[in-house]
Amino acid sequence: MTRTILTGVAVVVAAVSFMGTGCQSTGIGDPCVPEQEYDPTFAGFVEQEVSTEGESFQCQTRLCLVNHFQGRVSCPYGQDTNGVAIPPAANGCFTPGFPAPVTGPLTSTGTPVDTMTGKSVQPQCTDRTADKTVYCSCRCADINGTQENGTFCNCPDGFTCTQLVSSLSAMTDQGLTGAYCIKSGTAFSTTSTGSGVNACTTCGGGGPNGPLNCGAAVNNGS
Repeated sequence: MTRTILTGVAVVVAAVSFMGTGCQSTGIGDPCVPEQEYDPTFAGFVEQEVSTEGESFQCQTRLCLVNHFQGRVSCPYGQDTNGVAIPPAANGCFTPGFPAPVTGPLTSTGTPVDTMTGKSVQPQCTDRTADKTVYCSCRCADINGTQENGTFCNCPDGFTCTQLVSSLSAMTDQGLTGAYCIKSGTAFSTTSTGSGVNACTTCGGGGPNGPLNCGAAVNNGS
């Protein structure tokens, strides 16, 4: 009886040891929707900026990175100043989760803050769609390119450690400055997408083969 039990234990230990040698997922590169998009008054991100959302419950790394992305992850085609869908989308923008129409910033009376743009949400740029620029990531180096005096990660295959955040306000955690793991080949360049509006070819912007398809036509990220 004793021999049988010991043999069984040996088999279990061997199985656990074998599983422990396998590759473990780091969560880097997993898709995420920034918390701002659950707010209907949020009009969207700006392509010239980087956002690092810490303590994201969607990410194993607890950080959702927005790397030079335009618009809303959950609304690839955007909407016009009246909140109406931009073709080929079937409808305007809605918040993820419990859907609510995206209104953009409002005054105390409920009217759009910017009467020129109203409820406008910019479409995503075709070369910087959400799958290329918004995902779970981690800080891989400080602003000096080292891994000293902080918590850092090593980027997995297919990702490069790239400096993204050079400075923050005095009231912001300076531990967020430095480099992050980004998908290889997706570094932002002002020459590729430019700082001007015309340099960004937008989803739904048309072309020789008709409207560009950059996601679900329902325009709510589903």
